Amino acid sequence: MEKISRNAELLLEENLSPEQGAKSNFFYSFSFLPRDERQAMQSVYEFCRYTDDLVDEDIALDIPRVDFKKEAAIEKKRVRLNWWRAEVEKCYAGTSKHPILSPLHKVILRFKIPKQYFLTLIDGVEMDLVQDRYETFDELKEYCYAVASIVGLITIEIFGYKFERTKEYAVDLGIALQMTNILRDVKKDAAMGRIYLPKADMRKFGVTEKDILAGKYNLNFINLMKFETARTRKYYREARTKLGKHERFTLFAAQIMDAIYFRLLRKIELREFNVFGERITVSTPHKILIAFRFWFSSVIFRERGS
Repeated sequence: MEKISRNAELLLEENLSPEQGAKSNFFYSFSFLPRDERQAMQSVYEFCRYTDDLVDEDIALDIPRVDFKKEAAIEKKRVRLNWWRAEVEKCYAGTSKHPILSPLHKVILRFKIPKQYFLTLIDGVEMDLVQDRYETFDELKEYCYAVASIVGLITIEIFGYKFERTKEYAVDLGIALQMTNILRDVKKDAAMGRIYLPKADMRKFGVTEKDILAGKYNLNFINLMKFETARTRKYYREARTKLGKHERFTLFAAQIMDAIYFRLLRKIELREFNVFGERITVSTPHKILIAFRFWFSSVIFRERGS
């Protein structure tokens, strides 16, 4: 037990600086992986982060609706994304010289990751340039699939899986994680002119766009958030039922993400859905504890199975 605990400390020291941990929960999920899988996940993370950075400029997409400077900025970002798509094609051909895609090429070859996964992720990021409202949850679910479920599908190729049903697990968990982010970041997204909460749901509970943009916290908003949270919980439940018994240990990194984000969802509930105040987070010690618990369980399983 003492040796295992020390190994955990060394892994965190090597792979998880406080600055990195503050940026992404991703690190907590793959810091305990075997070295080759950890390096592969690092390459995937760098791709995801860089793709986000290509459109990460401070422009409001809501007001004014007709703004030629805004349109020019959006077009510039779309050009970047098209260039990035071309670089992905080069990556798969083994000809890209980009510092992120060169190591990713080796990951793609080893784990046989479909090219369409990376292209779909780029499409998802581009959606934020052209769409800042969603009429129905079905529309929003397509966005969640493109920016989150796709990452899950990439990662299970790296971790390995035996059953096709595991792909359904990755898709459902991705939707659950992205919905948790959306619910937590209502205030932050509204400040950028984006409202991800489905308009049909907002009408159902008497919440207007002006209410969201103004940070209006009332019973109508609470009821809307309760509804969306119940839907999100359902996706967590559905995902867990699709994960096979033995794959619970090979995919322990995915379960770490599940546990951290589910805890975040629970904290939103405990805050009575007041996401307009201080940003809700899961503490770093709690994240490390969750990561260690799932990693330790996988170690015990492997030792008993050997």
